[in-house]
Amino acid sequence: MDRRRALTIGLVVATAGAAAAVTIPAVATTRDGAPGGPEPEMLSALQRDLGLTRDQARTRLTSERAATRTIAALKARAADAWGGAWLDADATTLTVAVTDPALAEQVRAAGAEPKVVSRSAADLDTVKRALDRSSDAATPNLPGWYVDVADNTVVVLAQEGGEAAAREFATAAGAPASSVRVVSTEEAPVPLFDVRGADPFFINSAARCSIGFSVVGGFVTAGHCGQVGAATTGFNQEAQGTFTASSFPGDDWGVVEVNGDWTPRPVVNDFNGGEVTVAGAEEAPVGASICRSGSTTGTRCGVVQAKNATVNYPEGTVTGLTRTDVCAEPGDSGGSWMSGDQAQGVTSGGSGDCTVGGTTFFQPLTEILQVNQLTLVTANGEVPPPPATGAPPTTAPPAPEPRRPARARTRSSPWPAP
Repeated sequence: MDRRRALTIGLVVATAGAAAAVTIPAVATTRDGAPGGPEPEMLSALQRDLGLTRDQARTRLTSERAATRTIAALKARAADAWGGAWLDADATTLTVAVTDPALAEQVRAAGAEPKVVSRSAADLDTVKRALDRSSDAATPNLPGWYVDVADNTVVVLAQEGGEAAAREFATAAGAPASSVRVVSTEEAPVPLFDVRGADPFFINSAARCSIGFSVVGGFVTAGHCGQVGAATTGFNQEAQGTFTASSFPGDDWGVVEVNGDWTPRPVVNDFNGGEVTVAGAEEAPVGASICRSGSTTGTRCGVVQAKNATVNYPEGTVTGLTRTDVCAEPGDSGGSWMSGDQAQGVTSGGSGDCTVGGTTFFQPLTEILQVNQLTLVTANGEVPPPPATGAPPTTAPPAPEPRRPARARTRSSPWPAP
C-alpha cells in the first residue's frame, strides 16, 4: 500500500494563511485501553449489513477511528477554509474539502484527497440556518433538508410533486439558488415512538420507549418519548425515574433521572444475548459505519450519510440530526447508536423498514451532554460534558465498578404497543 494513501499514517496539513502545521500520529489497531478490538456483536452486525468479512469490518473500524481523530485536528486548524470531510464507500479514502487552493497540495501530500470547493462548511451552515428559520413555511411534502459536504450544497428533500414547492421554500428563505439542491424522495419520516432501544422503559405506565445511554444519575433518550415531569417505569415495571428535561420538536432529546434502585451502566443491549461496552463518545465522520440497537429489529448497521440534517416531522421540525441509511421500525425510537465502542446518539425517527431498507435519523449525543451538562458513564470511568468550544471531552480516572441491581431476563420479542 502507498503510505501516502493510508489513513493510519501521520498527516501534516498547514492552516490557511499560516505556516504552522499539525501532525496526527498513527492509531493502534485495538481499542484504546481495551485490548481485543471491537465487540464481536458489532463486527457481526457490520458483516451482515455492509457485506464485509470479519477482517474487513475490523480494518474499517480502525480506519474510521483514525479518520475521526484526523478530522477533529484538521478542522480546528483550517479555520475559515474548512469545507468538511468524508470517507468513501469502503472507508479507505478520506477527502478533505477546503476553500483555499493553496492547501490542496499539502492535503494530498499528507495522504488525504483534497477537494477545492466554493463554499465553506460555515457558508453551508448559514444556508441551512436560513432554511431552519423558515421551517414553519415548509409544506408537508418536504421531509427535511441537510448539508451535503461532498456536493458542497444544502439538499432539500421533496416528495413526488413537491419539487417546485421545495425551490420556492428555499428561495423564500433567502438561500442562494446555487447553494441548494432539490432531491426527490419517497421518505416520510415519523418519530419512532413505540420502541425499546437498548432496554425498554415505560412513560406514565402507558407509552414505551428505549434507553439511549447511561449518564451519571440516569439516562438519555428521545425527547418525543416524554415531557418534563413524566414518570417512568423500567423493563420490569418497577418505578424507575422522572423526565427532568425534554426537547421536541426543535431537538429530539430527553433526560431521565432514576431513583436509587437503578444503577446506570456503560453498556448497550445487543439483543443477541450480549452487551456492547461504551468506551467514549468520539463523533464518527460522514461515511463511517454505524450501528444502532432497538427492540423491534435488534442491532442494525449502515453508514453516516450527513450531519446537521433537518427533519420536518408532522409534529414539527427537528434540526441538527444525523442522517443514516440504517433501517429502523416503530419500536426502535430513543435507542443507542454506536460507532465501534464510541457512543453517537439516540434514535429520533425515519422512513422505510428493515425489509426494504430505509433512512433513520439520530440526535447526536454530544449536544445532549453539552446542553444538559451531563456526564456520560463509560467503561473507563466518567466522561464529563464537552465544553461549549466543542473541544473533545477528557476521560476521568477509572471509577469503581458500579453496583448492578438484580434484574429479570428481558423478553426477546417486541413488547406490546402502548
